[in-house]
Amino acid sequence: MNKFVRRLFTVLIVLLVILGGTAVYTYNQMQPLSNSSASVKVEIKSGAGTARIADLLKQEGLIKNSLMFKIYLKMKSEGDKFQAGVYELSPSMTFDQIIGKLNSGDVVKADMVHFTIPEGYTIKQMADKLSQEGIVNKDHFLKLAKDPAGITVPLLREFPSNGKQIYRLEGLLFPETYELKKGSSEADIMTRMLEELQTKLDGIPDWKAKLEKRKLTLTELMTVASLIEREVVVDAERKKVASVIYNRLEKGMKLEIDATVQYLLGKPKERLLNSDLRKKDSPYNTYLYKGLPPGPIASPSVKSIEAALEPETTDYLFYVTKKDGSQEHLFAKTYAEHLKNIQKSNSIAK
Repeated sequence: MNKFVRRLFTVLIVLLVILGGTAVYTYNQMQPLSNSSASVKVEIKSGAGTARIADLLKQEGLIKNSLMFKIYLKMKSEGDKFQAGVYELSPSMTFDQIIGKLNSGDVVKADMVHFTIPEGYTIKQMADKLSQEGIVNKDHFLKLAKDPAGITVPLLREFPSNGKQIYRLEGLLFPETYELKKGSSEADIMTRMLEELQTKLDGIPDWKAKLEKRKLTLTELMTVASLIEREVVVDAERKKVASVIYNRLEKGMKLEIDATVQYLLGKPKERLLNSDLRKKDSPYNTYLYKGLPPGPIASPSVKSIEAALEPETTDYLFYVTKKDGSQEHLFAKTYAEHLKNIQKSNSIAK
């Protein structure tokens, strides 16, 4: 073997050793960092490139070598489908496992809070309930309900302040069961509830055309719906009560609806006295003032909104609750009939 061959052989061996060492090193650097299954939460921000993500994974102790991860992504044509979010990863994961999670958007679910607002609740009742459940600060919730500064839901523009409303958002926070991220602010919660009202309105066929036909503003519609909600328990009567409200308005009669006085009292009173009906001097008191109150008195259900949009056609001007536990009403066209119904209702109770 001459010198040239020996030298060539030596070079080849050195190259093989280098290549082998490089291969072993590369293979080793691409293996999971450890056998530990301890999870690490990593946030991949929107717009983060693969280089930034690789460096972050190395920084958080999830991979051995960020350069190897970048090269691996390039070789596999991966990285353009990574989704932003908070991920739970561990140093025992392979490159492919990490890539799979980032591609699928298998993010950590945020801690959530659930709450239910019953139909017919007032702003005060909501504030009490949500504060008791540790979800809102009661004072801040009520303050924001009066002046929803910073809440930019487009629907809110349809409910301008008239300076007489007790709470600007009364009747607009839709009663429903909600799920929001834990730590959501009062404004976040109100925004979600306002958006739900928009969704529910949009679910009523031709609601805008019906509103225009009745020549009502959205505030007036929700006010009528809130009166129905607080006065009616039996669904079949909602449209009848709506007809009474509109009939009395058309004739210039006071509405004389107990629920408006109950609203002013703050807490429901089992039985209203004549003194209650007259002593609360407020535009919400429909025993003292004609027309609708300045705004809704509670958050109505879809059924009440639909009844306000499409009432029955009747000549009824009065109704009184049956005192038989059915929570139904007796309806009358004249005051004389109404008095007879009152007597009838009282006799049922005896």
